[in-house]
Amino acid sequence: MSKLHNLKPGSSQSQTRKRVGRGNGSSGTYAGRGRDGQNSRSGGGVRRGFEGGQTPLFKKLGKLKGFKAFKPTVFNIVNLYTLEEKFNDGDTVDQNTLTEKGLIDMKKPTKLLAKGELKKKLTITVDKASKTAVKAVESAGGSVNILEAK
Repeated sequence: MSKLHNLKPGSSQSQTRKRVGRGNGSSGTYAGRGRDGQNSRSGGGVRRGFEGGQTPLFKKLGKLKGFKAFKPTVFNIVNLYTLEEKFNDGDTVDQNTLTEKGLIDMKKPTKLLAKGELKKKLTITVDKASKTAVKAVESAGGSVNILEAK
């Protein structure tokens, strides 16, 4: 049976925080804050990133212009010289045939670029293509079909 002389605090009440700055009875005259200065005042202290008056790091670094996509689209790159090496005249080139030859990853979209030379007549189906690559394929007698974005 609990009586006044044998009461004990509960487990959550056993650790109380120090109540600072409430007069002389609260851990001495300066209430644990020191004698003078910015940190002894109410509301005192310095902001995040403050370096004691030295020019802080965030002001030393330049601002970056432009936009960086959070989830950028990463393309499989296929160049003209690769098509010249791996395919025969009159072939159809698309995601499936490129994957079978081990040139691309099926999960990513494909982009055709104009590096190299193409002399074979090919029918090419890709997600994107550079203007120079399309001109090069058409001048070799082939055609480029660009798929619509999903």
